[in-house]
Amino acid sequence: MTPPADLPQRLGCSTISFQHLPLEGALAEIERLGFAELDLGALPGVCDHVPFELDDAAIAQLAASIAASVLRVRSVNGDVGAFNDPGADASAQAAHVDRLLALTAAVGADALVLPCGALGHEPLDSLDADLERVAAALARAADAAAAHGVEVWVESLHFLRLCFDRERAEALHALLAGSGVRPILDVAHVVAAGDDLPATIRAWGADIAHVHLRDAVPGEFSRPIGAGSIDFPAAFAALADIGYAGGFALELPSRAYVDDATGAMDDAARAARVDAIRDAAARMAPLVAGLDLTHPSLTTESLTTEGAS
Repeated sequence: MTPPADLPQRLGCSTISFQHLPLEGALAEIERLGFAELDLGALPGVCDHVPFELDDAAIAQLAASIAASVLRVRSVNGDVGAFNDPGADASAQAAHVDRLLALTAAVGADALVLPCGALGHEPLDSLDADLERVAAALARAADAAAAHGVEVWVESLHFLRLCFDRERAEALHALLAGSGVRPILDVAHVVAAGDDLPATIRAWGADIAHVHLRDAVPGEFSRPIGAGSIDFPAAFAALADIGYAGGFALELPSRAYVDDATGAMDDAARAARVDAIRDAAARMAPLVAGLDLTHPSLTTESLTTEGAS
């Protein structure tokens, strides 16, 4: 499938989809495919586009690389370690969060996205204690974000992490009430957990800050769009019902949470990766464009103004 010449402005692509390339190469591919915006991956071992040691020089270099493209950054998707680990160095995590917030502001993104706990479903202490630690760390990050003029969002339902299903995600949401931290909705993680996607969308409503797109089946969260069981028209109907006006990002890693996740690909594999993302964009673009029609105020001008704020 060939994507439309002009993709909807709020359909973006995560650089995680090009985890096998250096950042400049990922930006070039995303731009060439016709996207206007992106999510910047900062997930050590999954997407190394942002160095873990993030000093002022690294932030300046990353900002310059982004500025050299025509792409807008919607969010920085980061990981600073498990907030629910009772043995973690909280001050070191907070310092790392602050550097990521400085990067988020420097590249003009809306928000820093942080995870919902450690990889693994079992609590490291008790479930209540783990959730409280995660919520407290996220609330502190949100307070720090205000000084940088950005927000903190959380991928509150992640099939591989502590909050792996809707029940745990919503328990975390309850603890975050009033903090300003808003949830990311990754449609694939919801379906992988066995939860009802349209019902989850309607339950979370206006709190949803951003949407990640990929396909899934129960028990497996990372399939190419069209190769899973997600009913995307039903999901977009639910998003229309809640008046969702945020962005979307194709987040389609070829490998995730394995030792060679960021490893090089041969030419055939790289070409197949581009084809997969082009196909995903072609499938999602009409749904995003249709959603735009339900919100006539979301014109090109208003989106551009919003992105510059």
